Amino acid sequence: MSDPRSLIPGIDALLANAAGVALVEEYGHARTVHALRDAVDAVRAEIGTDAAVREGEAAPDWAVHAGDPSTYTTRAQGQLEAADVPSLRPVINATGVVLHTNLGRAPLADEAVAAMRHAAGGYTNLEYDLEEGRRGSRYVHCASLLCELTGAEDALVVNNAAAALVLALNTVAQGLGVAVSRGELVEIGGGFRIPEVLERAGAHLVEVGSTNRTRAVDYEAALTAGEPHGAKQGRRATDGDAPASAILKVHRSNFRVTGFTEETGLDQLSELARACGIPLIHDLGSGLMIDAAELGLPEEARAAESLAAGSDVVVVSGDKLLGATQAGILLGRADLMERMRKNPLCRALRVDKVTLAGLEATLRLYRDPATVRSRVPTLAMLSAEVETLEERARGLVTRLREAGVECEAVEARGAVGGGTYPGVELESWAVELRSGPGAGALADALRNGAPPVIGRIVDDRLQLDVRTVFPGQQDDLARRVMECIRASPGPPAE
Repeated sequence: MSDPRSLIPGIDALLANAAGVALVEEYGHARTVHALRDAVDAVRAEIGTDAAVREGEAAPDWAVHAGDPSTYTTRAQGQLEAADVPSLRPVINATGVVLHTNLGRAPLADEAVAAMRHAAGGYTNLEYDLEEGRRGSRYVHCASLLCELTGAEDALVVNNAAAALVLALNTVAQGLGVAVSRGELVEIGGGFRIPEVLERAGAHLVEVGSTNRTRAVDYEAALTAGEPHGAKQGRRATDGDAPASAILKVHRSNFRVTGFTEETGLDQLSELARACGIPLIHDLGSGLMIDAAELGLPEEARAAESLAAGSDVVVVSGDKLLGATQAGILLGRADLMERMRKNPLCRALRVDKVTLAGLEATLRLYRDPATVRSRVPTLAMLSAEVETLEERARGLVTRLREAGVECEAVEARGAVGGGTYPGVELESWAVELRSGPGAGALADALRNGAPPVIGRIVDDRLQLDVRTVFPGQQDDLARRVMECIRASPGPPAE
């Protein structure tokens, strides 16, 4: 038997082939040559070693396929197509978790998307004062809107809430102590902890109170050096007996402490801070700007209320309950905001024009309380009526059943997500798939397609919660489910 590797065409011949020419037109010469060489190398390896060929161990069909140009152009095309699939791509969120951190948190309003597209596609006055005809500041954008909506004296936007907290602490407490309740030494996503954030900001942690009960007197002791049971008792990693020089109040947004508890309110902390001449920083988190009751959610602190209670600096996120772009928003006293702008860290933490454009467009929607819930997707999903969700789920079930998919509309429980409202479940409806290869295999198949679909497994059955599926995605969702069921029909899920 002759060596089938002798039939492998040269790269020039493959490039001259009609399929090769088409690949060059679509992907370029260099990329196509590289992919064809990979295909040739793979075929050589599959045929076997010289010894295997001499002994007749090569697969007989290679005598036919080794000389066929399509053997190589088809492989090359697959490689090139796979390489062009973006790493960051849209997915269908059918988990029922509205602010799903792993899926990018808040989806943006149409107005925000349009503003970001316009900003990205050309030049802007990002750091140019149009009235004066000279260099301006990127930090003026969004500031007036944020002040209007929250009552803050001034505002500053950086790239995320953790960065905003670091900037605030580094500005007001570098080398100094910051009093924090032991019940608020939280860990946020990714393993980042408040004590470590303080350390990186150059401040010293002064722990006060206990995990479940922290009173005003605990803070007072930490703010006054030399008290009998004061600074030393509650202090960690500070210099001598110097008092704390700032108070940090951290909103416990991702867990709850219940039972025998007590915490000090912002009004009391504000009085203490004012009496000692030190700043009160409130790491609020979620960025909610409307009454939580409008969303059917429990009461949640808002920035305007925190400022009214006396906080000097409030830190919130842009991409949580505000429903905007990822950003860290600082609100509060004008003198502190000005100091933060002049801090060299501010440049390292600054936001780009696209982020600012999306945030500004979202904030403008909050000027009209009557329409903001319908315009900001996060708010629209959170306030969706259960009856509407049931109707959508049943409509999708009807469509899938007509295609031979065994499924059922079932009541479901979703979540707000994004480290907000721990323990609060959202009443919802989902499509529960009951045919196919089993919940795990079906979930894998749905994830690995275009577009990827992310659901959740409940009691060994895959559920697709419709709350977080946009109306315009329902066609793709139905198509993907039918594709996966047809590819691996399997037995009905038990």
